[in-house]
Amino acid sequence: MSSGLTTLSELTEYPVVQAPMAGGASCPALAAAVSEAGGLGFLAAGYKTPEAMYEEIKQTRRLTDRPFGVNLFMPQPDNADPAALEVYREQLAGEVAWYETALGDPDQGTDDAYEGKLAILADDPVPVVSFTFGCPQRRVFDKLAKAGTFTVVTVTSAIEARTAEWAGADAVCVQGIEAGGHQGTHHDDPQADGTGSGIGLLSLLTQVKEAVQLPLIAAGGLMRGGQIAAVLAAGAQAAQLGTAFLVCPESGAHALHKQAMTNPLFTRTELTRAFSGRPARGLANRFLREHGPYAPAAYPQVHHVTSGLRKAAAKAGDPQGMALWAGQGHRLARDLSAGQLTEVLATELSVAREGMSARGVS
Repeated sequence: MSSGLTTLSELTEYPVVQAPMAGGASCPALAAAVSEAGGLGFLAAGYKTPEAMYEEIKQTRRLTDRPFGVNLFMPQPDNADPAALEVYREQLAGEVAWYETALGDPDQGTDDAYEGKLAILADDPVPVVSFTFGCPQRRVFDKLAKAGTFTVVTVTSAIEARTAEWAGADAVCVQGIEAGGHQGTHHDDPQADGTGSGIGLLSLLTQVKEAVQLPLIAAGGLMRGGQIAAVLAAGAQAAQLGTAFLVCPESGAHALHKQAMTNPLFTRTELTRAFSGRPARGLANRFLREHGPYAPAAYPQVHHVTSGLRKAAAKAGDPQGMALWAGQGHRLARDLSAGQLTEVLATELSVAREGMSARGVS
């Protein structure tokens, strides 16, 4: 069963999607500004209660009457190794002393209040709902389709894309290894070290395009309109950008996080489990370097354990202890409002397409 929408052009003026960034960046002000400018803004419901998610939806509706989306985290298996988690907690003792704070409780559940959020979104629908860290069952897609909601599943392989198509998703967000923040893999391999052996966006986009018939949204390291033109030429219907929008004044990201994107002290990104227990790409800082090699595959338990440390580091003005999620294109971040950035990207896209056309490239 489908929601009846077949192209993202029915939802947006421009093929520009603002990535849902959990942890505060994707707030109502940012999502509404992007949607108002002709893109597709997104709220991130991850780590929020259903009530907090609904409040943000109401705030966004007050700011714009254009389509926007809400992203949900899929429930995770509760299979963390308690012994490995305890060893990691002990390793963080020096951080506890340095920041004068306590470690968080790892036992706060692994479902992120998924069913409660779904119930709200089915009862009071939003235009788009996307899913990360897995694929819902067909009953979920059927219920959201009945409500008129367009559904998207984040995928990192052709196999995951086929799973989403079989389950009834309307589109897939194809996430390359270049992407900032968490890799949206459906199953985290606890045997992998988390440093990443994933596929680059253009290669992955081609693989997925040949595997499924669904509309594709391309994500991973995109910062310029010319890059959007490239992924559209490769078969995507839209491009999703996170890091590019993270630095906007409307973004709810911490000021230190925004400043770090172009700070010459931070020259590269790495995939790490250090902050959450799941592979995620961030700027290589002290915490990542010291603890990344030892962090266990235990999500969201490690996220809860390190939550207080990350907040204390931010309060102390120390970016070396924060999770500075960033894509590989972070140094191309521009100090523009979300509306301006959306319009600049659209203009750059138009210029790139004209250039391609003049060269005989379609």
